[in-house]
Amino acid sequence: MDLDVFVSAHRNEWDRLDALLRRRALTGAEADELVTLYQRTATHLSLIQSGAPDPQLTGRLSQLVARARSTVTGTRRASWRDVTHFLTHGFPAAIYRSRHWWIPTALVSTAVAALLGWWIGTHPEVQSSIAAPSELRELTRPGGQYETYYSSHPAASFAAQVWTNNAQAAALCLVLGVFLGLPVLWILFQNMLNLGIGIGLMSSAGRLDTFLGLVLPHGLLELTAVFVAAGTGLRLGWTVLDPGPRSRRAALAEEGRSALGMAIGLALVLFVSGAIEGFVTPSGLPTWTRITIGLTAEAAFLAYVYVLGGRAARTGDTGDVAAAERSASVPTAA
Repeated sequence: MDLDVFVSAHRNEWDRLDALLRRRALTGAEADELVTLYQRTATHLSLIQSGAPDPQLTGRLSQLVARARSTVTGTRRASWRDVTHFLTHGFPAAIYRSRHWWIPTALVSTAVAALLGWWIGTHPEVQSSIAAPSELRELTRPGGQYETYYSSHPAASFAAQVWTNNAQAAALCLVLGVFLGLPVLWILFQNMLNLGIGIGLMSSAGRLDTFLGLVLPHGLLELTAVFVAAGTGLRLGWTVLDPGPRSRRAALAEEGRSALGMAIGLALVLFVSGAIEGFVTPSGLPTWTRITIGLTAEAAFLAYVYVLGGRAARTGDTGDVAAAERSASVPTAA
């Protein structure tokens, strides 16, 4: 593209659009003209961005397109209808669409944690490299640190701390996925290593049932949320390598917007798991009751994803923002 020729050919249209945007009142014909010029300028902007990027010109046209979009569509405020649609359609649909990524992530990660636990539990030399024998006994004995960890702080503050840490881990998985997924794999490994250490040390002390009774009530939902975030992050990383029929810019924009929505939704899911960890796990309820609560929360989440999410996905919902709120893009050539 010859940028100078392109600018000369379309400068008058951009100036006319700018002049129309400065007017306080428009006639019917001028309003129609503004819409037409807005659509043309959006196309011009996309062509320049993809063919001959020029920072100064791109900045001017981006500003023009944003002003025109605001004038054409009007100011829109979020409403409770938006929140309801997000919770019943957008968020579960995004998770459902990502299931081919987060389900294998969950299975492989769980297998890694189990293998690490077996390796640590059957190799005393590995246990000694983790901590001194006296410290290991303090960790795993009845009433030791593994058990008192969940009741060492007031339930409300402990739940808030757990929610913050887990929400941060999930957000990192979603955000860092764009770096080809490598940071996501590291975050996953760290989580599975911590879980494997607990499994190995408690099983070597003959108290694996106690450990699982403490972890399962909240851990099922908590780890599922982390696996969803990690799987989505890996999917985002794969999009960088293989955007498919879309341009790489358009693919990343679409998947990134969907991931941002999932970060908000997963924060709510982790709030529930944090509440279970803060109030149910350290409670005096029988172990079977606490595990049943955890299983119920996990089953409810999966039903939410597969029933509401599957239905929304089949109607075309992807978890992305509404079409009117997306940036203009140029169709990909066949």
